Amino acid sequence: MTVPLLEERATLERHEVETGRVRVRLRTEAEEQRLHADLRSEAVEIERVAIGRELAAGEAPPVPREEEEGRVLIIPVLEEVLVVEKRLVVREELRLRRTSTSQSVEEPVTLRRQHAEIERLPSGGPDTN
Repeated sequence: MTVPLLEERATLERHEVETGRVRVRLRTEAEEQRLHADLRSEAVEIERVAIGRELAAGEAPPVPREEEEGRVLIIPVLEEVLVVEKRLVVREELRLRRTSTSQSVEEPVTLRRQHAEIERLPSGGPDTN
């Protein structure tokens, strides 16, 4: 006696089905804004102070130094004068004083922003717009 053996097989098929449509419109807006900022600048004043003092024999020439908590830099200006011997004479000092200013500025700028409007359309028929 023969007993037939059966086997089942499954196949899977996919079909795309349109369930709806959407339309997206972009709308751009422009908005004027004023930006504010504080701008800083520095300036240097030069004050010339006459000294006219001869250096003693063997005295080291003065070097630049800071005063007023670093706001003033003093730079000695030296000159050699011809006598019977050469001596250094401090003629003057340059005092460089830093000052700071702050200025408020206002600048117009244009900023743009987009908004998306989404409209659902029925599925099927062609879009008439």
